[in-house]
Amino acid sequence: MDPTTDNAGNAGDPGSARASLEALRAEIAKAVVGQDPAVTGLVVALLCRGHVLLEGVPGVAKTLLVRALASALELETKRVQFTPDLMPSDITGSLVYDTRTAEFSFQHGPVFTNLLLADEINRTPPKTQSSLLEAMEERQVTVDGTPRPLPEPFLVAATQNPVEYEGTYPLPEAQLDRFLLKLTIPLPARQDEIDVLTRHAAGFDPRDLRAAGVRPVAGPADLEAARAAVTKTTVSPEITAYVVDICRATRESPSLALGVSPRGATALLATARAWAWLTGRDYVIPDDVKALALPTLRHRVQLRPEAEMEGVTADSVINAILAHVPVPR
Repeated sequence: MDPTTDNAGNAGDPGSARASLEALRAEIAKAVVGQDPAVTGLVVALLCRGHVLLEGVPGVAKTLLVRALASALELETKRVQFTPDLMPSDITGSLVYDTRTAEFSFQHGPVFTNLLLADEINRTPPKTQSSLLEAMEERQVTVDGTPRPLPEPFLVAATQNPVEYEGTYPLPEAQLDRFLLKLTIPLPARQDEIDVLTRHAAGFDPRDLRAAGVRPVAGPADLEAARAAVTKTTVSPEITAYVVDICRATRESPSLALGVSPRGATALLATARAWAWLTGRDYVIPDDVKALALPTLRHRVQLRPEAEMEGVTADSVINAILAHVPVPR
């Protein structure tokens, strides 16, 4: 039975939407092995209408992860390989002269999709990187003075290689702040890697997700119902103060040159609410904030050079802050 058909009558039901989104993990696991945290992060971003920066060495299935998510959610996805010669119009689209009508018509770019995979975003110059800013923030593209809305839902999943910096253009802090989450994609554990090789030996083709058994288990209606339910998740004044205290502590850390802005605090509150709802609660607890603190904040802070030379990382600073900020009872 097609799961999307089975859930059609309950598409607006939050309970049914939660069950459908929980089924994503099992469905994506048919194609991607051992990346549950990244799958959860992408779902949280969709619930919060945010975007994701995926960081990992080549060959850890970042592209496959996004394609499998799109297939399991029955959403359209497109991939753009960012290169030094890529132009903004290659992403947003451009006006094309039609000789038959003697008029200009707009040719949609790959940004007009539900899940846009911006592969190796730091390999393209800042001018092209910034062409995504309006799309990410305003969910529209303006060409020749005419705004054109993007499809809903819309998520940018941008990847970057953490070990190869030659010929790259690091994302500026203002653009990093536009990403709701920064997810690190680690190398697989030994058993997971054995499973990957076993699947390939058995004929698994990462370009054919249907043959791998990946089927739609949720859809846009489930996402809308889930988003509505997340906004009703209760946040107590104590939790709000806890989020603020964590973010203010980053601004006072001697290891950081740049702390988390109020936008980052708002993002942490939003992701904690989404995680609380996904785990089956209609209220946020401190553990929800702790669970999403690293992926939500790690790209919003900037280390001092002397701290970086001593081997300090953004994650270690945030973990130390979480250990010292008083937890509400």
